[in-house]
Amino acid sequence: MKIVRKILDLSFQLIEKNKILAKFKPVLHAADGFFFGVDKLNIVPHITDYIDLKRYMSFVIIGLLPSVLASIYFWGWRVILVILTSYIFGGMIEVAFAVVRKKEIHEGFLVTGMIFPLILPPSVPLWAVALGVMFGVFFGKEVFGGTGKNVFNPAIVGRIFLTICFPQIMTTTWPKPYIGGLGGFMRLSVDSVTSATPLVAFKGDHALLPWNELLFGYGGGCIGEVFRLGIILGGIFLIICRVSNWRLPFSYLFTVALFSFLGNKFAPAKFAPVYFQLLTGGLLFGALFMITDPVTCPFTKAGKWIGGIILGLLTVLIRAISGYVEGVMFSILMFNALTPLIDHIVLSIKYNRPKI
Repeated sequence: MKIVRKILDLSFQLIEKNKILAKFKPVLHAADGFFFGVDKLNIVPHITDYIDLKRYMSFVIIGLLPSVLASIYFWGWRVILVILTSYIFGGMIEVAFAVVRKKEIHEGFLVTGMIFPLILPPSVPLWAVALGVMFGVFFGKEVFGGTGKNVFNPAIVGRIFLTICFPQIMTTTWPKPYIGGLGGFMRLSVDSVTSATPLVAFKGDHALLPWNELLFGYGGGCIGEVFRLGIILGGIFLIICRVSNWRLPFSYLFTVALFSFLGNKFAPAKFAPVYFQLLTGGLLFGALFMITDPVTCPFTKAGKWIGGIILGLLTVLIRAISGYVEGVMFSILMFNALTPLIDHIVLSIKYNRPKI
């Protein structure tokens, strides 16, 4: 680390003497903060120091590691290339805005750049990854003012953009995962053979995979969502470390289970059983890694309960009665839009203004 410190110090001295290079000072500050932390305060969205922000981002990355390793096993080493593409092109947008605004680069993109590729199909073209992450970072975060000011989750914005603009790439090309032996650790790419995801299979002919196959990733799906056991372990790790609050994912999963149970009783052809709803698609990944984003979720405890109920109801309804088999990403987008209103209502009820 001493060598890194010396390199950074020399770089700071160099850009101080060069007006052209001085524009890239935010890049050096970002590297300095990543390796050593800083002692400044961040007042948006809450008063926290950058070491706390760094800790939050680092813990989320650690929680995602089981999903990343499993994704390589199921889909091959191409996953690393997809992740690198996400970081490179999304990072370009971050750097460009930091240079123009003359502000430091926040570490929030470390999580966004990792989550975005994990919610994409395994065979997604690299150009689509680049386009989606740039759109998500630009319109999902930077146009609102950057980290801490964004209303929507940037990864969800990019994912929905690709789904609407390129539906064939995002909804019809689902290769089978490599299972057995070393799996994808001996492969560089995914096979061209495609199959239906569990949700598509249920929507078409009401086929149901057993819970243990869904838990361990035997069904197809997005890059990081198939190994549900790893997702659960990573989510529990974040809750234990108090990086995420348990109320929101618990209320979300409980609501999905409740409405799935009721729907399956009265309309089994449209509403899948409880275990199938919980263990398919991106529901667990969304519940444990996406809706808990401190910027785009309610900050009040009551708001988290309310938000989880809204999310669960929307997800079950979209899956059952809409033309899309997966309701998680659209539910999260609508939930993000409602978050300020939810907190406003909760605070208005809890702290009633005195009548004058």
